[in-house]
Amino acid sequence: MPTPTDTFSTWLASAHLSEARLTPEQRGLLQAAFRFRQQQGDDYYSSRILSHFLLHCNCGLKVAQIARLVRISRPTASRQQACSSKQAIQQAHHRMAGRPYGKLLPRFAGPIAGFLLSHPQASRHDTLDFIEQNFGERVSTVALSKFLKKYGLDAATRQAALTPPARPILAPPTATTAAPTVVDLVLPPGIPVVQQGQAIPTPTPPFSRHGPSTPVLSC
Repeated sequence: MPTPTDTFSTWLASAHLSEARLTPEQRGLLQAAFRFRQQQGDDYYSSRILSHFLLHCNCGLKVAQIARLVRISRPTASRQQACSSKQAIQQAHHRMAGRPYGKLLPRFAGPIAGFLLSHPQASRHDTLDFIEQNFGERVSTVALSKFLKKYGLDAATRQAALTPPARPILAPPTATTAAPTVVDLVLPPGIPVVQQGQAIPTPTPPFSRHGPSTPVLSC
């Protein structure tokens, strides 16, 4: 915060800005920002409002220069650059609200699911505002993340539920394998080989033994 004895040039020099290199529009804008800082101070709310304005008014200053003017880090200024005015106010409110004291109960899951389904683009802070307005409970974003994941209401689970399952990719049919070759059988001697379509030959009767077949003479 610039002290009452600081001058406009001193404030610019602390941010490594040269007053001589500023355009007339930039000089007028920063003089107004300097008076705002002197009147409102450097508390979190004032710094957040001023940084949000400077980051979104197309003043031609770099993000790092604005961060040095408002005395915030360069990564913090980059994150704030992507926020809307509503998100900036919500984040400031939740940042300064202190330690959350509420508790998310299982009976909140149904109404919260209905809110998320009817507001698919709702942010975490929008959901926290819904909980506070409907249940009178103020909780942290960490507690909300655990609650949503527990009941399958987090963004990843909801997106997976809406995505149709992927069909398995079947492999293309392979070419028919070649027919197995017929192995030539080696038959014992005396067994005829029957070709396809021929009749099976009947076996020859056994040879009769020499001599009479009865032990005694017949009458």
